[in-house]
This record gives sequence, C-alpha cells and structure tokens, in this order.
Amino acid sequence: MITNPKKATFITSVTLISISIIGYLITCAPTALIPSAFGILMLLCYYFYDKNNKLFAHIILALLILVFIALFTPLNKRIDAADVWGIFRVGMMQLVSLYSIICFISSFIEARKK
Repeated sequence: MITNPKKATFITSVTLISISIIGYLITCAPTALIPSAFGILMLLCYYFYDKNNKLFAHIILALLILVFIALFTPLNKRIDAADVWGIFRVGMMQLVSLYSIICFISSFIEARKK
C-alpha cells in the first residue's frame, strides 16, 4: 500500500488524465475532460512538491477533495443511464481520489505527531 502522498498524487493525476480522456473519446462530451484539467494541475503540483511540500500538499488535497465531490454528479448520471462502463470510469476516478485523500490526511496526522 502506497502511503507516500507524493506517489499517490502522481498515480491519481495520471489516472484522472487517462480515464477522463478515455471518457471523452467514448462520449464526445467536453465535460468529460474536467477531471483531466484537475489531473494536470495535480501533476504540476507533483513536480513542485519538493520545493515547498506543505504548500503543495495542501493545494493538492484541496484539488482532490474538490474532484472527489464534483464526481458525484456524473456518477449519478451514469447510474441513471445504467451505463456500466461510465459507472466504472467515474467510480475508479473517485476511488483513486479518495485513496489519495486518505494518504494525505494520514501523512498530516503523522507530521503532527512529530
């Protein structure tokens, strides 16, 4: 289990970018690219993470929470449409985002203990 927030950020950003591009290619809906924009922002923060890890950790966590909450609307639409692959795509993005949120919160708790 990866509990390093920096690695979790990379995995999440790549997942968001790739799955949202796949979703765009399948549905041709431009709104499918919104998670990709968040993934690109997280990828930029990933590269600057070592320069000021506290600042970028908080920025990434805010982006992750925003993406996690924002993905509930497309998930509900995919459930209503009974689109199994759409549910899988959006659910996968939410699961990966939730995992990264947990990694960041656990690292914040560990840093607070030290």
